Amino acid sequence: MLEGNQSSDHHYQAQVESVMATLAEELPTLFKKDLSYDIYTGNIFFQDPVNTFQYKINYCIIFWTLRFHAQLFFTEIYFDVHDVRQAAKYIIKVDWTVRGTLRLPWKAKIFFNGNSTYKLNQDGLIYSHIDTWDRAPTEVLKQFLPQR
Repeated sequence: MLEGNQSSDHHYQAQVESVMATLAEELPTLFKKDLSYDIYTGNIFFQDPVNTFQYKINYCIIFWTLRFHAQLFFTEIYFDVHDVRQAAKYIIKVDWTVRGTLRLPWKAKIFFNGNSTYKLNQDGLIYSHIDTWDRAPTEVLKQFLPQR
């Protein structure tokens, strides 16, 4: 019986490492190309300072919207991933920075740091993604205004 549990734990840990590798590879390009959604459950829950929703279709839509608005409103935009780590057996944490230049005559710069907490089910699939930012959304929006 113990051998079965060790095999199961080994399989789970291999899945977690695969999920972490996928996040590390895909998140830096999220403003340019779509993610692969096979590491998420169908009923994934997402929350950040401006959005809360559930289900994979909505998760796909939010990332499509991010890419669309990034191309429309920014001359350059980056999602810099600083760290992807397994914080606990069922939790992955990612530290990141969003930075870019708005497509405005005064070339406003946007910059904020954040982190993502991904919760995994027993199969190593993400069922919850919670983002926190280092400043309020209103503070991020103020960066769009001309600096005096």
